[in-house]
Amino acid sequence: MKIAIIKYNAGNIKSVLLALKRLGIEGFLTDDPQEILAADKVIFPGQGEAKSAMRYLKERGLDEVIRSIKNPFLGICLGLQLLCKHSEEGDTECLGIFDSDVKKFPDQLKVPHMGWNTLSKSADPIFKEIQFPAYFYFVHSYYATVSEQTLSQTDYMLPFSTVLKKDNFYAIQPHPEKSAEEGEQFLNNFLFEI
Repeated sequence: MKIAIIKYNAGNIKSVLLALKRLGIEGFLTDDPQEILAADKVIFPGQGEAKSAMRYLKERGLDEVIRSIKNPFLGICLGLQLLCKHSEEGDTECLGIFDSDVKKFPDQLKVPHMGWNTLSKSADPIFKEIQFPAYFYFVHSYYATVSEQTLSQTDYMLPFSTVLKKDNFYAIQPHPEKSAEEGEQFLNNFLFEI
């Protein structure tokens, strides 16, 4: 199984590669459109800033490549946010896969939202064998609004999308690669159940 990890202007790629290795999968990092389109599954992880990340994607034509992918696709953290319509971070037009907008947490909240929090229950196969309430590790200052494509949500003074799904596209706001057993099970489900 060929698992492509999209290389772009974002951090946290190495921990995703290591998490896949623990599951017996050798992912490969690439920004080559042909390699991405030929992969069995694609992971779009990242930490960073929306505007510069979208600029990198557009300069290399990766925005259109991502929109055309038909195989299972997983966005993580910034990857989830870039799959939404628009981000308040840098007033950025994003990829528009999901109908959610990305907003900054209100000033009265401690930002970033960092640490462990729970995900609401969902019957989707991506959550197979995950025990609820499921605790995952978060680090983010922006959140995706709840929409019809929200599979699971989390509350941090307000509800936001934790996991989104549309067709072959999944995305998760917390970091499954840093979320102990439940996070490992989530990645395992994406690799072997989706």
